[in-house]
Amino acid sequence: MKFQRKKKEKIDISMTPMIDVVFLLLIFFMVTTTFDRPTEINIKLPEAEGTPAQQDAKTVSLVIDANGIYSLIGDDGLLHPLSDQTRAGLKQELSRLAQQSKELPFVINADDKTPNKAVMTALDIAGQVGFSHITFATVQPAE
Repeated sequence: MKFQRKKKEKIDISMTPMIDVVFLLLIFFMVTTTFDRPTEINIKLPEAEGTPAQQDAKTVSLVIDANGIYSLIGDDGLLHPLSDQTRAGLKQELSRLAQQSKELPFVINADDKTPNKAVMTALDIAGQVGFSHITFATVQPAE
């Protein structure tokens, strides 16, 4: 009896399903990735150590106490608490000061126990109204 041998089929790996899977994964990762960057406040923080900076003749000084109460240091050198302690009140007062001169240095004097939210609110509003020279008042560390 004569048996016929089957012809060997050439084994071929199809790349189409693999390419489809790769494209589906690519689309999945593109859709699930968030492209939002969190809002950033661009300021230069001063060093806590070193020589004290020279005092400018005129600055805008905002004092935030341990309870988050905002006060401005007037031309007379005295603290003047803001009548409206809300975000809108702070923005209104700082925009009034920014109209006089946005080039004045803006100094934040915050107590070491001040809530972070109060300091970040002050930074945000100062940047919004146009102050560009924002610094923090610090003291030399005790040795």
